[in-house]
Order: sequence, then C-alpha cells, then structure tokens
Amino acid sequence: MHDIIQQLEEKRARARLGGGEKRIAAQHAKGKLTARERIELLLDEGTFEEWDMFVEHRCADFGMADNRVPGDGVVTGYGCIDGRLVFVFSQDFTVFGGALSEAHAEKICKVMDQALKVGAPVIGLNDSGGARIQEGVASLGGYAEVFQRNVSASGVIPQISVIMGPCAGGAVYSPAMTDFIFMVKDSAYMFVTGPEVVKTVTHEEVTAEDLGGALSHTTRSGVADLAFENDVEALLMTRRLFNYLPLNNREKPPVRRSQDPAERIEMSLDTLVPDNPNQPYDIKELIAKVVDDGEFFELQTEFAKNIVIGFGRMDGQSVGFVANQPLVLAGCLDIKSSTKAARFVRFCDAFSIPIVTFVDVPGFMPGTAQEYGGIIKHGAKLLYAYAECTVPKVTVITRKAYGGAYDVMSSKHLRGDVNFAWPNAEIAVMGPKGAVEIIFREEKNDPARIAAREAEYRAKFANPFIAGARGYIDDVIQPHETRKRICRSLVMLRDKKLDEPWRKHGNIPL
Repeated sequence: MHDIIQQLEEKRARARLGGGEKRIAAQHAKGKLTARERIELLLDEGTFEEWDMFVEHRCADFGMADNRVPGDGVVTGYGCIDGRLVFVFSQDFTVFGGALSEAHAEKICKVMDQALKVGAPVIGLNDSGGARIQEGVASLGGYAEVFQRNVSASGVIPQISVIMGPCAGGAVYSPAMTDFIFMVKDSAYMFVTGPEVVKTVTHEEVTAEDLGGALSHTTRSGVADLAFENDVEALLMTRRLFNYLPLNNREKPPVRRSQDPAERIEMSLDTLVPDNPNQPYDIKELIAKVVDDGEFFELQTEFAKNIVIGFGRMDGQSVGFVANQPLVLAGCLDIKSSTKAARFVRFCDAFSIPIVTFVDVPGFMPGTAQEYGGIIKHGAKLLYAYAECTVPKVTVITRKAYGGAYDVMSSKHLRGDVNFAWPNAEIAVMGPKGAVEIIFREEKNDPARIAAREAEYRAKFANPFIAGARGYIDDVIQPHETRKRICRSLVMLRDKKLDEPWRKHGNIPL
C-alpha cells in the first residue's frame, strides 16, 4: 500500500509540474501565471476539486508516443467563488503550448457536461496555441465537441471566457459563443488567421497585437468585453462579475444586501440634464447615483461608447442597465451600439436579470455608411431583443426619445412594465427644428415664422405629457426620486410571469 501511495504522489507531483520548471519559468518571464496559479486566484482558497489529473493523449505519431504529460495541457475541475459553485478549465501553455488534443477536449467536455447537469456556470481560462497538429482531424473533432456544448449550455448556465494567451484558428469560436470575454493586454490575442496567413493572402502586414490583441477586440471589433493589465486583475474582475450572475436559468440572481437605503433621494440629479437640449451630460453619473453604493460593473467600456451596458444592484438585487450616452454621438443608436445592447438584453432575459433602461436618444445614426452596413437589420436586433424580453423592464426617459429609437428603447409598446419620464423629457417623432422644416417647408425662408413654429412644436411635444395622456408613460417623476421609484417598481415586479405562445425559437434578424 505504501508503494502505491508513493507512486500516486509522484504522479500528482509530475502532473502539477506541467511542462517542467524551465517552461514554468518562461511563462513567469512573460508576466503570465501558470494554469494552476490562475485557478488558485480565481477560486476560494482550498475549494478546488481537480478532475482527470492523470489523463494523457493517445497519439502515437510524430514521436508523440514517447512524449506524454499527465493532464495533457489542461487543468479541469470545480470549486467555489464566494461560496457559490463554479466549474473551471485552465489551459496549460507549458504543456505542448496548450494545444488541444482529443483527450484535452474530452476533459473540457466532461466538466461542461457536469456543469449542465448540476446547473453551475463554466469559466474557461484560455491559453492555447490551437489544435494539436500531430493529431490531425481528432483535434478538430475535439473542438467541435466543445462548440456543441457551448451552444447547448447557452442560456442555461452562464459561460465566461478569460483569454490569457494565444487563442487562434478554430479555438476562437468557443469563447465567441460564451456570454462574456475578458482579455489580458499584451499577452492575449484572438484571431481566425494569424499575421503570416494574412500577409500571404491579402499582402497586409500586421502584428498579432494589432490584428487580434486585447485593445483591438475591446475597441474596434467588440469581440471582447473588457481588457485588463495582467492575469491577476483579470481573474479578480471575473470574480466580481460572477457575483452578479445566477448559477443557472432556473435560479434568480444572488441578492447582496446593502446599507444603501432603497428610498434614498439624490437631489443632485435635478441638475444633471442641462437646460440646453443640445448640451451633453454623462449618463454614467446617473447610473452611479441610483445603484447601491455607487457600484456599477460596466461592460464593453471602450466599444460603441454611445450606449452604456453593465450590472449594478438596486436594493440588493442584480440589475442589468442599458443607457444611451449623450456624450458620444449625442446618444444616437448605430450598428455597433445596437448589437452591443441587444446581446446584453438577451443575456439578462435568459438569466432572469431585470433590465433598467435610461433613454436619451435623438434617433438612429444617419449616413450611407450606416445604411450600407445594415443599420435596418442591426437596429432591429435591439428592437427584437427588447420585444422578446420577458424579465421585469423599467424605463426612464431622461431627455430625448425621438422617432423609431423611442420605440426601440424598451417603450411601453414593447411590453415595458414601468415607464417613467423626467419632467423635461421630449417624446416625439423628431426634434422641433427638423419637424417644423418638414411640416412648414413653405415658410422656411421666413426665420421669424419658423422660430415661432419651432416654439409651438416644442411647447406641444417637448414634454412627456402627450405620451402620459395616452398611457405610454406611467408617471412623470422628479429626477431626485429616480432610485426610489425604480426600487419600488422592481419589488412590485419580482414575481412577474408572462406566458408566450409555443415556438421552437424566433428568427432574430442576425
């Protein structure tokens, strides 16, 4: 028995060593943690239960028969974050560059299958050179098995990907189908084809960082949600995000009670919106002043800045926030902001997270670039997402709500549960100037009459009372009572149920 125990410990020690001291040192020299160090930081101390430590690849070609490492380049298992169950896999770049083999994929699929059975989220820590070339189609089949589980788990359990090293070729599609993607600056990159292939095919010269680095994907493509300075920050922020999410689609999000009173009045909001309707203000200030303790976890901070999305808490309850940002493009909806917000709304709907929408939108972005880029179809994604959404929806119009954009932004007509407006809200087909120039085009050469007509239009429509008279607005509220009124509405909506006609699924305008 003693010999067997000793043999077991030796095997464990070898597995924990991964690719060996030299490769671990190389990983540290790049400013990167090892696969196991990352798991230790991510999970509560002492809670990690590792599975399949002794799994090895089954490839005998190209000298691989004599090159086997226990664990085969990925560490898998489960543990806790703040006492709540989570499954995790962490690719080990020190073993075959983290390349995915058939056995490697089987380990990932095993924890994903178990996570679905017990209803717990999956967090993937990606650091891999891609498919293991020596295994050929077997490794490609392994990727497809993982992809299938990503799709099966979508909307059932939350899935988070943290890109902490290379992620190329087919490997990028697993993170792409997860709910959130975080990246580490300077060490992580994602692309379908690398710089060398790009150069060969299109003759473009581009670095890996410019092609698929963290900054590229958080500012230009929108593929990733957030970029962090190092592994430690990325893992700590993953823990923070996790605390807003339910374990699965059958549970409600966690409630974290706060000392911040739900009835709190915030007088500074009365002066947030400038008197000049063309002057911008920061919508994030409003969000920070209404959420519990001023804590707002914003997502995609550097992409499509004309709309703001993220999580906060209202009276302890997790809430998703969507808000037009007047500081950027006057808060117009365009292609990028529509798809950004639509995906977030659909995530919240899948996991029973109420949505609070702050509206200050002058309309959709005009121009040939938008029309040729498909603003009609992309804008319809956000419309579809809000219309399909059945979780509690509370909407506050802070200033402008013009045209089709008024409809799209969680209006009463898209089954908004509670729709408020601030006293200075303007709800109309378009702004006074544009409307008057169309209605009274024959008077456009008479500035005095046009100015009078504009004043008349503003008096008629530049207020929330026409919409209120039709029941499209439930109440006109003082800005300082916004937090109180939202919290009360969410309490009222806590047990909301909405029956939909049976269908396999809708056909969102992708």
